[in-house]
Amino acid sequence: MADVDALVTRLNALGIRTAPVEHAPVENNEQWAEALKTAELPSKHVLTKTLVFKPKQPKADPIAPIMVVIKETTAASSKAIGAELKFKDLRLASEDVLRDVFRTARGSVSPFALGQVAQEHIGNVRVVVDKALLDDGVQLGFHPLDSSKTVFIDGAALTRYIASVPGLEHVVEMDLAAAAAAAAAPAAAAAAAPRAAKKPAAAAKPEEPAGMTKPGIQTRKSENFSKWYQEVVLESEMLSHYNVSGCYILRPRAHFVWEQIQEFFGAGIKAMGVRNCYFPMFVSSQVLEREKDHIEGFAPEVAWVTKAGSKDLNEHLAIRPTSETVMYPYFGDWIRSHRDLPLRLNQWCSVVRWEFKNPQPFLRTREFLWQEGHCAYFSKEQAMAEARAVLTLYRRVYEELLAVPVIEGEKSEKEKFAGGVTTTTVEGFIPETGRGIQGGTSHYLGQNFSRMFNVVVEDPAPSAGAERPKLFVHQTSWGLSTRTIGVMVMLHSDDKGLVLPPRVAETQVVIIPCGLQAKTTDAERSRVNDACLAAEARLRKAGIRVETDLRDIYTPGFKFNHWELRGVPLRLEIGPKDISRDQVTLVRRDTFARESVAMGSMEETVSLAMVKMQGEMLAKARKAMDERVKVVLRWEDFVPALNSKCLALIPWCEREECEEQIKTRSTRDVMADEPEDEREPSMGAKSLCLPYAQPQDPPIVHGETKCAQCGQNALRYALFGRSY
Repeated sequence: MADVDALVTRLNALGIRTAPVEHAPVENNEQWAEALKTAELPSKHVLTKTLVFKPKQPKADPIAPIMVVIKETTAASSKAIGAELKFKDLRLASEDVLRDVFRTARGSVSPFALGQVAQEHIGNVRVVVDKALLDDGVQLGFHPLDSSKTVFIDGAALTRYIASVPGLEHVVEMDLAAAAAAAAAPAAAAAAAPRAAKKPAAAAKPEEPAGMTKPGIQTRKSENFSKWYQEVVLESEMLSHYNVSGCYILRPRAHFVWEQIQEFFGAGIKAMGVRNCYFPMFVSSQVLEREKDHIEGFAPEVAWVTKAGSKDLNEHLAIRPTSETVMYPYFGDWIRSHRDLPLRLNQWCSVVRWEFKNPQPFLRTREFLWQEGHCAYFSKEQAMAEARAVLTLYRRVYEELLAVPVIEGEKSEKEKFAGGVTTTTVEGFIPETGRGIQGGTSHYLGQNFSRMFNVVVEDPAPSAGAERPKLFVHQTSWGLSTRTIGVMVMLHSDDKGLVLPPRVAETQVVIIPCGLQAKTTDAERSRVNDACLAAEARLRKAGIRVETDLRDIYTPGFKFNHWELRGVPLRLEIGPKDISRDQVTLVRRDTFARESVAMGSMEETVSLAMVKMQGEMLAKARKAMDERVKVVLRWEDFVPALNSKCLALIPWCEREECEEQIKTRSTRDVMADEPEDEREPSMGAKSLCLPYAQPQDPPIVHGETKCAQCGQNALRYALFGRSY
C-alpha cells in the first residue's frame, strides 16, 4: 500500500511544499481531468503522464526499465527515446514490471515511484524527462502513488526529487515533442511516395459480439492464456499480490464465491451427519514422521517453524500440509467402542505447501483455503459409500454452483493419495489449453492409518466363547480447495474480464442510469436516478444481490466496462426513454444479449434470466468438454489427440510401468513433432482418472481388448491428458 503521507513528508524535507488534492480514483488521463474539474487548482498548471517502457534485451541481462515523464498532451516516440538511450524495440512494460520494480500499478504511476525501487534495481532504471515540463512557473500534476489524489509541483521541484533518489544514475532531458515530430516525418514521407505493390492485408481480428464495450484486459485468451489468466484475476479484483512469494490476498469478490461453496457443501455434509471441528495448524516432527509412506509425498512441501523469537525450538514444528497425522492420534482416544462409530468430522482451514517454482493464483499457492473431512467407520462398505457420496457433492459444487462440468472416476495406483487405498476424483477440462485439472478428491484410506495410530474397537459379534478381538476402523478423508475458483475463472472468463455464474456472484445485477447528457436538467437526472434506486429496492426485496452505480463523474460506457471486467452477470440500463416506456434494458454478461423488460415483471424476468444464464453456461462448457474428450484405440492416434488440445480415453492395462512409458513416449513425441513454447513447455500425458462412466463404443472385452500403449490386456478405459 502506497504511503502518501510518507511521500509528502519526504517532499517537505526536500523543501517541496504541496498538499494532495483528493478526488475519485481514475484509470486514465481523461478521467483524471474530469475528476479535477470541481477542485481548486493552480492557475497555471498542466497534467502529466508517466510511461514505463521495457526494451528488448538478452535474457541474461538485468531488466532496464525506462520511465518517461511527459506532458499529458505530448506523444512519446518510443523509437526516438530508444535511439537516445541506445535501446531497441521499446514496449510498454507489463503490470509485473510496475509491481515488481516500481511497487505500483497502472493508473498510479508517477516519478514518485522511483523512491520505491529497491537498490538492486535502481541502478538499471533510466529516466527521461520532457524538457517542456521544466518551464518556470508551470505547476505539474502528478499522482502521489495513488490515483485518487493529485499533487502539483514545479519543474525545479521535479528535478530536485529525481536527483534525491539514491542510486539513480541515468537521467536525461529530451524535447519529446520535437523528437516525436522528427520520428513521424520519415513515415509521412514514405506514405506520400508511390508504392509498387500493396502487401496483403493483415488478418482481421475476431469480430466482437454486439453490445460488447471496449476491453479491460490487454491480453487475448487465445494468444497467451497464462498472462490472460493473471490479468483477469488481478484486474477483476478477485485477488492481489502479497509480499511473500506464492501467497495471494483473496479479495471480497473471490471470498464470496468461497462462502457460497462453504454454504452449499456444508449443508450437504451436515445432512450426512458430518460435524465441524478445528485442529491446530502445528504438527510435531515426531508425529509427522510416524506415517512415512504418507508424508513422503508431502516432505518437500512441508514448511517448518524452527524459532520462537530469537530462540531455537527444542522440537521443530511443521505447518500442516494436510491433517491426517494431526487428527488421527486423537481418534484413538475418542473411539473406544463400535458404538462410537461412525465418527464424522470436517474442518475449514488453510494449509501450507511450500516447495514449487511457478505459483499460479488459486491453482498453485503456498497457502490455500480448503475443507478437509476425516471420518472413521466400522466397515469398508460404509467408508466407501461415504467417499462416493462426498464425491457426488463435489461434482454438484462444480456443476450446480460454478457451471463447470467434471468427470467422476478413480485415480490410478501411481496418482492416488499417498497412504490411501482408493482415491476418487472429479476432473475438469480447460479447452483453450487442452489440459485437465483435478477438481477435488475423496479417499478411502482403508485401515492404513488406524493401524499406525492404533484406532481400534472390539468386535461386536465375536465367535461364541472367544475373546473379543480388536478391529481396526476403516477411514476416509476428502478435500476441496479454493482451486475451484481458479477453474471457474479459466473456463468461463473472456477477453473483457471475469464472467461469473449468477449463483456465486457477489453482485448479480448492476443498475446503470443511461441517456443523461450535459443538457439534461437536474430534475430529469434525479428522476432517472430515483428510478434506478427504486428498481434496486424491488430486486433486493426479491432476494437478488444488486448494486446501483450512480457515480456521476463516469460515463455509462466506462461503467459498462468496469462491471463487465468484474464479471457481474446482468446489467440493467434505465434512461429517460425507458421510464417513458415503463421498461428497463437487460444485458447478459456472458453473451452481451440485450432485451427490453417490462418494469412490472422485472423481478420475475431477472430471476429467470439468471437461471437461464446459469444453465446455458454449464451447457456451453459441457459441449466444449465433450467435443474434446476422444476415444483413442491406437497409440499412433494418442499424441495427435493431445496436440489437438484433447483428452484421450484409452483402453488401459492399469500398470504403473505402462503409465510411466506413456508419459515418456508422449513427451518425446511432442518434442519431435512441434517447437516448444517457453510459456507453455511440452509435457507428457498422465492419467487423470479411470472414469466411472465407461465408454461403450466399443466396450472393453476382458481378455480381448488390448492396452493402447503396451498391448497387454486392458482392464478399463482411462482418461489421459496434459494437466495443471
